[in-house]
Amino acid sequence: MSSCGKPGHTSRRAFLQTLSAGCAYCAMAPAYAKLLDYKLAASEIAKGTWAVHGANEYFNFDNGGNIVNVAFIEVPDGVVVVDTGPSKRYGEALLALIERTIPGKRVLRVYNTHHHPDHCFGNQVFDRELIAAPQGVIDNLSLEGEGFAENLYRLVGDWMRGTALAIPGIALEASSEEIGGRRFSLYYLSGHTSSDFVVRDDETGVLFTGDLAFMFRTPTTPHADIATWQASISSLDSTDRELIFPGHGPKDVKGESLLQTADYLSWLDGNLRLSVERGLTMNEAMALPIPARFNALSVLRTEYERSVVHLYPQLEDSIWQEVEVTR
Repeated sequence: MSSCGKPGHTSRRAFLQTLSAGCAYCAMAPAYAKLLDYKLAASEIAKGTWAVHGANEYFNFDNGGNIVNVAFIEVPDGVVVVDTGPSKRYGEALLALIERTIPGKRVLRVYNTHHHPDHCFGNQVFDRELIAAPQGVIDNLSLEGEGFAENLYRLVGDWMRGTALAIPGIALEASSEEIGGRRFSLYYLSGHTSSDFVVRDDETGVLFTGDLAFMFRTPTTPHADIATWQASISSLDSTDRELIFPGHGPKDVKGESLLQTADYLSWLDGNLRLSVERGLTMNEAMALPIPARFNALSVLRTEYERSVVHLYPQLEDSIWQEVEVTR
């Protein structure tokens, strides 16, 4: 008979080992929780407008998925939040940061700029009836959110513990709305995804673009329609604004984020189309050199290779016409 004792019973040694392990875990839990600390900080980019910058990196355990920009705005009667980050833990840290920065004011509105997980998986920390997005964003999140959550668990591990999908409770369609004594203009675009949402604070002129604009970070393309994205960038470029707060990277007072994003997308599309026309395989296309002018963009080679995977099959379908063969 093994040292585990009789079937259905636990030996005293096994019981003590389990108890000891449990006590050790309890002792370690506060230190472990402290280790998984996003250490969020806010910087004021316009009057009463606070930016929380993520790392210009790809998802990994060290950053916990904190690769995104979010923002919060003090309005006369409360606070407006733009995007909520990649996890419940992030959402909790963000809410605590808001309460420290703007004490005594409650959150009145939370906007989701699109359905990608780094932007909206802190939603569950906020009242669902305060979270707003276009119907397209809601539909996309409903369709793909669970899969995104599972993938982030694989990429960043326990940073995602306790995170659950939280769908916005308000479907937006108006061109503007007043929240807490402040008016915001609302723009319904697409290209980075099938539904991209941009918010403009009409008092400060800050334009929150989500991932339609990247600054010093290579654009991501898992749901991209490049021609439509370029049209959205052109539309944003003509929008009255004081500064742009992109989905990734520093604030932008000159429109450089739009130029960088448009330039990279133009090159990417042309390069991939030429590669398909030359008959290159995906692996051969991935190995092609990238122009030196893009060296300032972080995660360059990784995102380029991901874009080949995302975009190559549909380009092959569009460029290589089906040929009927009679046998």
